[in-house]
Amino acid sequence: MKTDIIFWVGFNAFVLLLLALDLFVFHRKTHVVKIKEALLWSAFWIALSLVFNVFIYYWKGSGPALEFLTAYLIEKSLSVDNLFVFILIFNYFQVAPKFQHKILFWGVLGALFFRALFILVGVALLAKFHFIVYILGAFLVFTGIKMATSSGDEDIDPSANPVVKFVSRYMPVTKRHYEGNFFVRLDKTLFATPLFLVLIMVETTDIVFAADSIPAILAISKDPFIVYTSNVFALLGLRALYFALAGIMQLFHYLHYGLSLILIFIGAKLMLSEFFHVNMLVALGVVAFILTTSVILSLIFPKKEKPIVPITDQEEEQA
Repeated sequence: MKTDIIFWVGFNAFVLLLLALDLFVFHRKTHVVKIKEALLWSAFWIALSLVFNVFIYYWKGSGPALEFLTAYLIEKSLSVDNLFVFILIFNYFQVAPKFQHKILFWGVLGALFFRALFILVGVALLAKFHFIVYILGAFLVFTGIKMATSSGDEDIDPSANPVVKFVSRYMPVTKRHYEGNFFVRLDKTLFATPLFLVLIMVETTDIVFAADSIPAILAISKDPFIVYTSNVFALLGLRALYFALAGIMQLFHYLHYGLSLILIFIGAKLMLSEFFHVNMLVALGVVAFILTTSVILSLIFPKKEKPIVPITDQEEEQA
């Protein structure tokens, strides 16, 4: 079912309004986001997503509504696993908690643009070249196996990031944060601050994440509006989720393996779609079961190694 341009314009205008309110009203002043505030915002974004899911149900029907919910759940789950990488990035650059929301905000804004681009290209390719379905399925199975066999504890090395290397080579970078600014002018020379490098790391890392999540969502739905909106709602709640779970994410160490099973399941479902159809309600049940089981196992069998936790609040260096 094609979606009228008015819904695309209306939805994006609504999202931009929410982002403007978030940045210029609710988080106008730089501050440390406490767990209570983060939980309230997380509840708000999740509730808003479910309300939109109800809208999809009455507008497009039960099938697209199930597709949206499944896609949203998968994207949200992958985001939780990826938040651990953000902790490593913030720790490496010693980013004070009061500046982390600003970085995540602009990171999410950039991610929305790149996700939209990837989704439109992916949908167009799938519509024109059907054989890509099998390549996509095989890629998801491979990614799932690779995720399951990796430790998930890889170190962050900003010097290996090509975009960071490019910026550092052609633009001077300060060693101080300068009260949360991305750029600062010193002696008539424009400098990038470490926070700008952090933003680049977050942005490029999300692009890598999209290589896993977008194919997984395209395996659930071929409707670009469903794929896009489910991604957007998952990303909008990403910042609040980070601050709500940052201190306890290391507890969910089996989630890493649960997500790998989900990617393998979705990939197999995609490759076998011509011969064997899996009901969307069944697929949603499988995804929910795997996620629930991985969380329960994580709590029953806690990880014994010393976890990596976010840095505590600190005074910013004086400019």
